[in-house]
Amino acid sequence: MNVFELTRALVDIESITENEEQMGHALFAQVSNMAAQYGGHAQLIPVESRRNNVLAWWGEPRVTFSTHMDTVPPFFPSSEDDQHIWGRGACDTKGIIASMIFAVRDLLQSGHTNLALLFVVGEERNSAGALAAARSPRGSKFLINGEPTENKLALGSKGALRLELLAQGRMAHSAYPELGESAIEKLLDALQCVRRVALPVNEILGASTLNIGTISGGRAPNVIADHAQAELFIRLVDSGAATVAAVKQAVNGKAEVREALTIPAVLLGTLPGFDTTVVSFTTDIPALGESWGKPYLIGPGSIHVAHTIEERIPKAQILEAVQIYKRMVQQLL
Repeated sequence: MNVFELTRALVDIESITENEEQMGHALFAQVSNMAAQYGGHAQLIPVESRRNNVLAWWGEPRVTFSTHMDTVPPFFPSSEDDQHIWGRGACDTKGIIASMIFAVRDLLQSGHTNLALLFVVGEERNSAGALAAARSPRGSKFLINGEPTENKLALGSKGALRLELLAQGRMAHSAYPELGESAIEKLLDALQCVRRVALPVNEILGASTLNIGTISGGRAPNVIADHAQAELFIRLVDSGAATVAAVKQAVNGKAEVREALTIPAVLLGTLPGFDTTVVSFTTDIPALGESWGKPYLIGPGSIHVAHTIEERIPKAQILEAVQIYKRMVQQLL
C-alpha cells in the first residue's frame, strides 16, 4: 500500500467525532505492524467508551508526530484524479496521517529511533483525546502536530472562545405586547452591543474575529418570546480573558453570558529553511501543552477546503510532506 492508497483507505472509514472506534482500530493495526517490524511498541489508549487514542513508539521518544483522527460531518467516501484525493478528512487530517506514517517508516528504515506516532480523538469538538494524552506524556522533547497548512510551518495559531448568550422574558399574547417581555428583543440588543466590542489584535496573529453562529428562541409568531439564545465563536489572538470581560460589560445584564469553551492562541516553534504562515484555526496544541514537547505545526492540504463538500488534498503535497517531516526530524535531532 503506497501513501495515496493509505490516504484513501483512511478516508473511506467514517470517523465523525464520537464515532472514531473503527478508525482507531485501523490505525492501531497499521502502526502495530510497523512496531513489530522495527522493534517498537503500539498501544490503544482508552479515552471514553469506544474511543481510543493510538500511540506507537520506538526507543525513548524525542520527536512525536501527532494529529487527530476524527472528522466533521457529513461523511463522503474517497475518490481521486491525477492531482488530488477527495473525500471527508482528505486534508483534515487523513492525508496528514498517511504522510506521518510513511515519514516515520522511512526514518526507521534509515536507522533513526526515538520517534513516536500519536493519533487522538475529538479534536473537532473538545480535544478530548489531546487532553487525555496530556495527562500521560512519554518524555518527548518535540511535537510535530499535523493540520492543513499547505506544508508551511505555522508561526502561530489563533485560539477559540465559544460563548452562549441566554435571554429570559415573559410570555404574552402578541396582540398585547405590553403584558409581556420579549427575550428575543433583549437578545438582539445584547448582540448589537457585542458587535461593537473592539476585539484584540496581535502583531503576528492579526485581529480576533467574531462569528454569531446560531440564534434560537420563541415559541410561536403570535407569542411574546420568553426565551432566546445565541452561540458566538471568537477566534482569539490571546488568552481570551479580556474578551470575555469586554463582552460581559457590553451585554450589561441584557442576557446571561456563559463561557462554553476557551482555547488560548499559541505562538509556535520555527526552523530555518522552511516556508512559514500564520493560521486562524485552532488545534490540539493548547490541549497538549508542552507535555509532548515543544510544538511545531505543519501539514499538507489547505484549510480553505476542509469542512466543505470540496474537501481534497493535493497528491504532490502528500509526497512533499513525507520529505518535510523527515527533514524536520533530522534537524530537531
